[in-house]
Amino acid sequence: MELTDLEKLRFPVGKFSPPQLICQSDLDHWISELADFPVALENLVGNLSEMQLEWPYRPGGWNIRQVVHHCADSHMNSLIRFKLALTEKTPVIKPYEEDLWAELPDYQSPVADSLDIIMGVHKRWVNLLKQMNEEQFNKTFLHPASNKIFTLKEALALYAWHSKHHLAHIKQALQFQGVFD
Repeated sequence: MELTDLEKLRFPVGKFSPPQLICQSDLDHWISELADFPVALENLVGNLSEMQLEWPYRPGGWNIRQVVHHCADSHMNSLIRFKLALTEKTPVIKPYEEDLWAELPDYQSPVADSLDIIMGVHKRWVNLLKQMNEEQFNKTFLHPASNKIFTLKEALALYAWHSKHHLAHIKQALQFQGVFD
């Protein structure tokens, strides 16, 4: 199935497709991507003007500021989900309304606030991930919105994709330089 033009703007790195087989080298690669994400994000947005932070990545899409704040919220939630799965038997995780969170007043905060969160969360998360064994990566949680059980190795793949997905959104917004305003 080919993506429409709007879908290509929505999914510049393609839609997430969970791998069928996951080996240790995949896990190591994804952990490395999560370790590199905070610096890559800060390099993209750290010196942007207030005007540039308001540029959306697609028509009707979030602006760069919202994307950065979303990444902080999303990755904090993911770390908590990993910890729940590591300490409980297939916990039901708490989904959240990310589109509504993006409308909350804290999404007007300086991006530096969320960059600090992302830096700290990723240090803790990567430290945890590097110490996990195969049995732990096979632990699961239930996402009630999709009624799907995820292994932590699948969740790791998803969040490595999620990081690339939103870096691509920001690059796209900068490429179009406010065209969608």
